Amino acid sequence: MPKRLLFVDDDPMVLSGLRRSLHAMRGNWQMHFVNSGAAALEAMEAQHFDAVISDMRMPVMDGADLLNRIKQRYPDVVRMILSGQSSREALYRSISPAHQFLSKPCNPKELMARLGQAFAMRDLLSNQSLKTVVSGMRSIPSLPALYDELTEALRAESPSLSNIAKIISKDLGMAAKILQLANSAFMGTSGRVSSLVQALSLIGSETVRTLVLSVHVFSQFDGKSHLAASLTTIWEHSVAVSSMAQLIAASENSPKTLVEESFTAGLLHDVGKVVLLAEVPKEYREIFESRIPGRKNREQACLGCTHAEIGAYSMSIWGLPLPLVQAVAFHHWPSHAGETHFSSLTAVHAANAIVSASDPHPENHETELDQDYLLSLGLQEHVPTWCNLNPPPPPPQTGQEPPAKV
Repeated sequence: MPKRLLFVDDDPMVLSGLRRSLHAMRGNWQMHFVNSGAAALEAMEAQHFDAVISDMRMPVMDGADLLNRIKQRYPDVVRMILSGQSSREALYRSISPAHQFLSKPCNPKELMARLGQAFAMRDLLSNQSLKTVVSGMRSIPSLPALYDELTEALRAESPSLSNIAKIISKDLGMAAKILQLANSAFMGTSGRVSSLVQALSLIGSETVRTLVLSVHVFSQFDGKSHLAASLTTIWEHSVAVSSMAQLIAASENSPKTLVEESFTAGLLHDVGKVVLLAEVPKEYREIFESRIPGRKNREQACLGCTHAEIGAYSMSIWGLPLPLVQAVAFHHWPSHAGETHFSSLTAVHAANAIVSASDPHPENHETELDQDYLLSLGLQEHVPTWCNLNPPPPPPQTGQEPPAKV
């Protein structure tokens, strides 16, 4: 079924240009064009849209205000901002309601690629309520101790970018949000950024400080204590997998960009578990406590989808690079990705299986190497070497007691 897209801009020339440039997509998209926020809301009352792409600067109701209203009324809609010459204050207001930011004039190929990726991942989810939950998220919550550590570092008169990078590289929630911003036109840049160091250098420490201390883009996990213990378990596992994935990529003489991408993908691979833990904690506990054998089977029974699919959709609508999205989506089942060479998915899949084999927490068990996948890449004989790599243990959490088992 064709996707329905709503374009909003008060400039008729811009709308006319969008019609012409996207003419070839008529078979895939049903496109509607309106010239104001009020007209957009009226159109959405009349029919469902899969995505809204709005100009930022409009009279009466600007893009940030419009997307805020859409987020409240229709949280399952993919929301994008077209950012031209807008004030920094206006852009800050759009961070929460917008999933992605594109520069004006809009690059049709970039728009097609980003929407296509988001729709492809969303179509993996059969649970409509979870689509709504994921699309309505403002941020992925962070470990409280790391959130406090970051806010303390940012209150310094001259925050150290390297210190900020160290903190953010230990937390999948903060890392995901930084990558969302770096892979958009929000900072006047666009592209495919998979490295956290590169992302932070693009954004800068002062902007990070504003986002955290003033705009409150990041959030800390505020769940109940027994669920907080589960978050700690996920955090420990994710940090260990990211370190191991980095070592595996380096052992394959991968370029520096792929080594850094493997680290980032390893940190994010279980982000779907954090989304479930924060947004639908009751269902998360039901999955863990179910007696159905196999986590995938339990998740399918309870949710109709898996944590990998939920995580991949979250990352895709935020505009993260495709290799990161695929690593999250297929980290348990890499054969489904159709790859023919070593990639960050390979590194994360292997690292996840190797780390899980010695992980004491039940939540991180039931992970096995996909032998057919490794055989197809000619890498099955590399596994013993990978197993002998020794990643450093997860760094201690500031002010935290030793994590409790669940």
